[in-house]
Amino acid sequence: MSIQKQARRLTAPDIFARKGGEPIVMLTSYHAHTASLVDQHCDVILVGDSLGMVMHGFESTIPVTVEMMILQGHAVMRGSSHSLVVIDMPFGSYEGSKEQAFASAARILKETGCGAVKLEGGKRMAETIAFLVERGVPVMAHVGLTPQSINVIGSFKAQGREEADWQRIEQDTIAVAEAGAFSVVIEAVAEPLARKLTASVAIPTIGIGASVACDGQVLVLEDMLGLTPRVPKFVKRYGDLGPGIEKAVADYAAEVRSRAFPGPEHVYAMKAK
Repeated sequence: MSIQKQARRLTAPDIFARKGGEPIVMLTSYHAHTASLVDQHCDVILVGDSLGMVMHGFESTIPVTVEMMILQGHAVMRGSSHSLVVIDMPFGSYEGSKEQAFASAARILKETGCGAVKLEGGKRMAETIAFLVERGVPVMAHVGLTPQSINVIGSFKAQGREEADWQRIEQDTIAVAEAGAFSVVIEAVAEPLARKLTASVAIPTIGIGASVACDGQVLVLEDMLGLTPRVPKFVKRYGDLGPGIEKAVADYAAEVRSRAFPGPEHVYAMKAK
């Protein structure tokens, strides 16, 4: 009797080993069905706290809870089998103390089965990252524009436009790498800075609005598919599904209202013939 070998899911060490190699492909997903669609093409699927904005209509990621992340993380794990699944730690679930961060991360890992968590912050979170990694939690870091800090920075504006700001972001990137993060998302920084950051650390850099100078790229799936009305300037739309969905719904509504939509009696009658 032959035993069929199941494909192995990628892990944090697999992604770490991609530094300077084949670019890392990463997208967000929050549902089992979209996860199954992107899984064969991606190395990493991020269950991002952006779900607060693209799924729930919040103005920012601040209201997102651990329970929301776990629920959607379950769905993505069920829909995928190849990609490393990384789940965002939402605002308020890790900043209080290293112990709070570990409790939140452990809950997310245990209840979803995902392969890593992601948290925002540079030097200020380095000690927490080290604490988590020492206790078996793979951590993806996030520097540059950090959306959970929107109430402090005031807007979703690009970082590091002036060379005078580079040192701070470079120090953040080096700090999270030295703390043990297996990779770092760099958001909304200029290409020269992204290139410098990528060369400064031994872990892969994954850009979002940070140019091709990084070791990989990540986008919010709904943004690239044209399903969100407002997207950052750096986002390339690879599809325009919004108008198509709206037209399909309008056509359906028109048929129902005109009674042209096939009802059960019509369907059963056709089957009987």
